[in-house]
Amino acid sequence: MASGGLQLLGFVLAFLGWMGIIISTAMPQWKMASYAGDNIVTAQALYEGLWMSCAMQSTGQIQCKVYDSLLKLEGSLQATRALMVAAILLGLVGVFVAVTGMKCMKCMEDDQVKKMRMAVFGGVIFIIAGLSALVATSWYGNRVARAFYDPFTPVNTRFEFGSALFIGWAAASLALLGGAFLCCSCPRSETSYPPSRGYPKNAPSTGKDYV
Repeated sequence: MASGGLQLLGFVLAFLGWMGIIISTAMPQWKMASYAGDNIVTAQALYEGLWMSCAMQSTGQIQCKVYDSLLKLEGSLQATRALMVAAILLGLVGVFVAVTGMKCMKCMEDDQVKKMRMAVFGGVIFIIAGLSALVATSWYGNRVARAFYDPFTPVNTRFEFGSALFIGWAAASLALLGGAFLCCSCPRSETSYPPSRGYPKNAPSTGKDYV
């Protein structure tokens, strides 16, 4: 029962992490900067994400522009995109695999050993997805920090961490933790069956044993 509860907890955490990775990938607030001119009316917040850049005026109006060409983007941004998309696809595969191996599901009840292996395999996939998202967000955050502290970067174009980065870090951590729980949800005592004890067979009784 304890193993089943740990398995369910791991799946819930990994699923929440996968949803967070999707949200983080779609958000435009990967890095943000604020700019105010001579007049407060011209104040605006600038956001840049993986797919678009946005500007929010002081009046609350938001204007977003999707990146025109894939070839014009930096190689690091394209690599970050690829890692986040790979994390989403791996998480989708991990959901189906882990659900198949869950003890509360009726799939593969005939072979409990394979069912447990499916749950562990789903946990491994979630761990890989979490690592992919963690590498992507950390790499992007490192680039933002380096550009911020670069003395040659103009003050008006210095960006800081956006909310999408924090959501991505939290989501990657949940996916890693949930995948680890799924991998640890099958104790060794349940996978190894005790050997059958051999009992001496009763010798057939003959009439010579009685007088």
